[in-house]
Amino acid sequence: MKRVLIVIPAYNEAENIHRVVKNLIDNYSEYNYIVVNDGSKDDTAKICRQNKFNLLDLSNNLGLTGAVQAGMRYAYQNGYDAVIQFDGDGQHRPEYIKIMIDKMEETGAQVVIGSRFVEKKKPHTLRMLGNNLISGLIKITTGKKINDTTSGMRLYDRKVMEEFSRNINYTPEPDTISYLIKCGMKVEEVQVEMDERIAGESYLTFTRSMKYMILQCFSIIFIQAFRRRIK
Repeated sequence: MKRVLIVIPAYNEAENIHRVVKNLIDNYSEYNYIVVNDGSKDDTAKICRQNKFNLLDLSNNLGLTGAVQAGMRYAYQNGYDAVIQFDGDGQHRPEYIKIMIDKMEETGAQVVIGSRFVEKKKPHTLRMLGNNLISGLIKITTGKKINDTTSGMRLYDRKVMEEFSRNINYTPEPDTISYLIKCGMKVEEVQVEMDERIAGESYLTFTRSMKYMILQCFSIIFIQAFRRRIK
């Protein structure tokens, strides 16, 4: 098995973080983890310290991109072979981590996405309409179909980890997946189940979701086409 670090970016997840991390410690102790507290205004960091959880505490809120990059840099500097992005709100299920690792080892993929829609159909919702639009644009611009473009449960190998660690122009978003495919990196998906958020509030309101979709589409069509390719 690859030496994998679970990176848990957390912003104001005081209501969820203990349950998420305790589940990993009690039931999946074969994996190392690090909570990246992204300048939370609530007791996220305090709870982690009280319970002696592995914590990387950012003094300022850098956003998801900065938190994930910090976790990637920590993993790269500490010699991990791969890193998995894992939400602090409890939506991701750790039982699928091994399946994702196995997929990476079997196929030689640089990225493995925990997808809700490899074997299951997408619901007919406005949010899934945006997901389909992004998926279609990635297919048109790269030739690769990604079923669940907005899944935040992603496993990255050491080469991608190094890129995230050393450069600032990598967001943990669909446009980066599009860019990595264009650079010749192999991206695979495995079917997973995800839970609904139990507590706390999601950052993505309706307005923010619409803005997110528009920006992602623009980036995939225009920005990623002109980026320097990874050698």
